[in-house]
Parts: sequence; structure tokens; C-alpha cells
Amino acid sequence: MTLPSYVSGPSSEPLLGQTLWQALVSAAERWPGADALVSRHQSQRYSWAQLLAESRRAARGFLALGIGKGDRVAIWSPNRSEWLVAQYGLAALGAIAVNVNPAFRRDELAYLLGHSGASAIVLAPMFRQHDYLDTLKAARSDAPKLEHVIVLGDAAPAGALSWPAFLADGDSVPDARVDEAAARTGFDEPVSLQYTSGTTGRPKGAALSHHNILNNGRFVGARQRFTHADRICLPVPFFHCFGIVLGAMASVVHGATLVLTGEAFEPKSVLEAVAAERCTALYGVPMMFIAMLAEPTFAQHDLSTLRTGSMGGAPCPEAVMRQAIDKLGLREITVCYGMTETSPISFQSLPEDGLDTRCATVGSVHPHVECKIVDPMSGAVVPRGQAGELCTRGYSVMLGYWEDPEATARAIDAARWMHTGDLAVMRDDGTVQIVGRSKDTVIRGGENIYPREVEEFLYTLPKVADVQVVGVPDAKYGEELCAWIRLKPGEAWTADELREACRGRIATYKIPRHVKFVDEYPVTASGKVQKFRIRDQAIRELGLTA
Repeated sequence: MTLPSYVSGPSSEPLLGQTLWQALVSAAERWPGADALVSRHQSQRYSWAQLLAESRRAARGFLALGIGKGDRVAIWSPNRSEWLVAQYGLAALGAIAVNVNPAFRRDELAYLLGHSGASAIVLAPMFRQHDYLDTLKAARSDAPKLEHVIVLGDAAPAGALSWPAFLADGDSVPDARVDEAAARTGFDEPVSLQYTSGTTGRPKGAALSHHNILNNGRFVGARQRFTHADRICLPVPFFHCFGIVLGAMASVVHGATLVLTGEAFEPKSVLEAVAAERCTALYGVPMMFIAMLAEPTFAQHDLSTLRTGSMGGAPCPEAVMRQAIDKLGLREITVCYGMTETSPISFQSLPEDGLDTRCATVGSVHPHVECKIVDPMSGAVVPRGQAGELCTRGYSVMLGYWEDPEATARAIDAARWMHTGDLAVMRDDGTVQIVGRSKDTVIRGGENIYPREVEEFLYTLPKVADVQVVGVPDAKYGEELCAWIRLKPGEAWTADELREACRGRIATYKIPRHVKFVDEYPVTASGKVQKFRIRDQAIRELGLTA
């Protein structure tokens, strides 16, 4: 008898009924003098007791501005210690942090500030060559509720507060007011508003609760066997769930040290951080691991303390996973799958899982989480081994999209199933393979092609370092495959040579019709490859009609 594609995660460990603030207080009580946060590029180091004290100062600073329960405060900054301090300070008051992508420009910022109704913003003065203050000035007319601007650093323009001045203003606020606000904050209330990039229209703000993200971070850390002796190297950004949940929330629950490597990902600085801070865990998307492994100074760094970590955000090629284990020493590295709307992780591999499970699947379902795979048309649960849309239910499902009940109803059905839009296949053992986005499936002459499958094959070719496959319009077949390929250093290839290497090894209709060799891909600030931009550019360059 074929089993249905449904699994319910083991739940021997109860869920935490805590707010982020309560979790931080607990960590400071349990491990007061241990390292909580190390920001290498800022030359800063906080113990748990110090992080709690600094976060309390931030909470008092927000109270001095009149910010309280339910108010939204945007945080627009690359990874810095103040990002996390502000998050905890807001959490103490029952206020909501609005995570802003560091790569956003004027229109995107204006939309987020206006849509969220943010009354304050904490921002870096600049990131890379982008002047945040000038952009905010241009966007402010579309954010009528924005009253307060807090600038990270010692200086601020007229009408704004520098971070030290902001903290100093709060020193006159009694601690008792923070404690009173914290006591009135419930763990089921929103604490983080995370705007998803979306595929059509404007980004949607996923409202996540303390309960959502704290428990998710806890179980992610548990699958990596974290204790307070672990040290997490975090090159992924706080604005994204990967950084704030898998990083910060896992850290505070398990007492693990969080190590920030820089304002933006740079492979050499990550390797230096691992060696200097004796990190035991390393996070990143596959592209980051590829870059670290290719770093010319790789052999100069002592990475012997590494044992685990998390690779997510994109499918993990087997060749990359094998090198992460063999060369980086990440013998217990896990792969994760999820989405912002599910806080984010629903599936994760186990440290003892074999290479096949860690590469071909996204592991097994998380505790306290249910998942099913359904026929996208009928909604019926499909048998194991058959592709369908992955749906998730449980504590991790968001509260909803901010001020968008219609979009919420489209995403979360009456039975509280979150429809992910991802196509997946459940194996007999309950592990799940993601085969693509429902919208990403390429239909060539009536044949369904999953780009992930083609990418996995192309990764096996000896000259290929990285590959991204998309579908583009075709007059004869409806769609054809287009592959953007990054070759290994010193390698050269032609499109015809690549196609010849494919012949006889994969079906002819899966061999990419269009091939382009590139040095880099368009990516988000969190390192995810933006396939829609690859597709759009390919259509333009090939002179096709979408």
C-alpha cells in the first residue's frame, strides 16, 4: 500500500512559551559571562549579561521616543551589533521590528515605511556606496507616520539622533518601565515584520510572532546539536530569516556565541573569523560555500574547529556538499528548507544523514510541524513519490501578511495550511525533495522539466563551478532551457562542447538550448540567486518575446 505524502514532526520536546526578551533574560542568567555576540568588523564583544544590559538601554531609548506595544520600527542596516540590540529592545516593549533589505533603494524603502506605518527607523548612514541618509530623505514624503530617525554611529544630521544620543536619552527612563512593558507582551504577538520579495506585485509583510521565530531557532539549533559551547559564524544578513532566526534565535536559546564577519559577505573575512574565533558552526547559501572553497587563501586558515552548520536558501549541489564536508570539516552540516512565512524552517536534515539525504532532499520534517504534498489542481494529498505542492501547518506558520487579509487567505487556507508554491516529492522514508517552484516548471513540447534536476546533472561536469537553469519562451516548443554557467578557474568551454558533454547522459529535451558563461549571478542581499532576473536578461539578450 502506497503511503500518502503527509508527515507530522516528532514533538517530544515542548514548545517554548517565551518572548524574545524573556529568552535573552534567561540566557543572561544561565551564561552571564560567556560570549554572546562578537562583531569582528566593529571590534565589539558582548557577554550575555552585557548584551542584555545594552538591549535594555535600547528599550529605554525607544520608550523615551514614545515607542511602545504594537508600534513598528524599521531597521535598515547591514550586519552590526546594534541590529540585534535594537531587535531585543523592541521585543521587550512589544514593538515590531520591520526588517529592511540593505540593498533597497528609494521606492522600495518608501513602500515598506508607508505600508508598515513605521514610526521610527534605525539605519546605518551608508552601506557600500549607497548613502542611506540621502535615500531616506527622498523616501520620507511617502512615509507620513515616520517621526524618528536613529543613525548608527556617532554623528547624525539635523532632525535625527545618533545611536549614542539615542541610548543616552533613554538613561533617564526607569528600568521598571521596561519590565512593565515586557510583562504585558505575549509570546503570540508579532515581533518581526519581514517583507518577502514576492514574484508579482509589491512585497508582502509576513508578520512573525515571538513564538514563531524563537521556537524555530530552537529546533534548528537542536538539529545541529548546539550547546553554549558552540560558536556560530554568521555571514548571512540579519534582515533575512536565515540570519535572525537560524542565527540569533538559535544562539539565544542554546547559549551559542554569534560571530559577525562583516557588513557584507566576503569569503576571506569569513574564513578569518572561523579561525580567529574557533567557530564550530558555519552558515551560508551554497554560493557562499562555493566562494569560500575557491578563496585563494583557503589553505592558510585553520578551520579544524568546524563540525556543523546550515546550508539553505537554495538547492545544495552534491559536489558542494561533499567539499563542505571534506575540505571545511563540516561533517555534521545540515541542509534546511523553508520560507519566510513559516518562520522559516519546516524541513532539515539530521547530522547523521548520509550525503544522498543531505543533497537530494531537504531532510525530515521539524518537530511540531505537519507537512503534506497535494495536487495543485484538486488539493488532494498525492501518494509518496508523486510531485505536488508542499503545504505546511503548525506553530511556525506566520500570523498573516500585514494589513493584507486577501493575500493571507490565498496563502493560508481555512485549515491553517500554508501553501508554499513549491513543488516537492516525498520519499518513502518521509524526507522531501524540492523539485522546483510551481511557476518555475518548464514545459517544453508537453514535457515537464524541473530546472533543479538539470542543474544537479550539470554540476557533475568537471569544468562547472556553478549553474543556474531557467525557462525562456520558444516559438516551436513553448519553452526552452537556458543555462547560465560559471566555470572553475582556468577552465574554458563553448556552448557546443557543453551540450556534447550532456549527450547520452540526460534526455535530449533536458539539454539546454541556450548557454551563457558568466562570472557572477544577480543575487539578493541574503545571497540568493534571482532567477527571475536571469530569465528577464536572457529573454532580452536572445531577442525573445515573453
